[in-house]
Amino acid sequence: MARNTGPSCRLCRREGIKLFLKGSRCNGDKCAVSRRTFAPGQHGQARKKESNYGTQLREKQKVKRIYGVLERQFRHYFKMAERSKGVTGVMLLQLLERRLDNVVFRMNFANSRAEARQIVQHGLVKVNGKRVDIPAYVVKAGQEVSIKMRKDAAQKKLAETFEDLKTRAIPKWLEVDAKNFKCKITAMPAKEDVGFPIQEQLIVELYSK
Repeated sequence: MARNTGPSCRLCRREGIKLFLKGSRCNGDKCAVSRRTFAPGQHGQARKKESNYGTQLREKQKVKRIYGVLERQFRHYFKMAERSKGVTGVMLLQLLERRLDNVVFRMNFANSRAEARQIVQHGLVKVNGKRVDIPAYVVKAGQEVSIKMRKDAAQKKLAETFEDLKTRAIPKWLEVDAKNFKCKITAMPAKEDVGFPIQEQLIVELYSK
């Protein structure tokens, strides 16, 4: 599966906000965004006036980086959103939120989406009792997602991760059973569940050109 293997902190610095790509590290003193509040690269500190296209592009890049998807896959989600009934931008965010790796992350059993993606790829996640190892799998309302670790030590670590992340809010569209490491999809996610200031209309405008 194609993925971005470059430095995660540079991505956050480029967007100018914490994207929480490294989990708990982003809340500490070592966070690159807190230490260097300018874009990476030779001209990172230069003042530049951004065009409308530049603003739209930055919004798209920000959303791609939050969910850890590359351009081809992101464009595929956009086309799916266009065909769906509803506002295209909101439907796009809804599709991204319903990715299986994002669901595991939202369940608070992973510090970051990258860690959640690894849990899925290792075949530890089941949807309605069937093993699914595709991070991009899109869940539906009414389905049940469960995690089964192969060793007791790994299961204990999963419980510890959930305890460490108890201050991180679980979205209303998930009904989590922490004891049994599972959750039920009770509804479709709303824009507010993303947790980031996203202007999805800018992305729609960018792809509509």
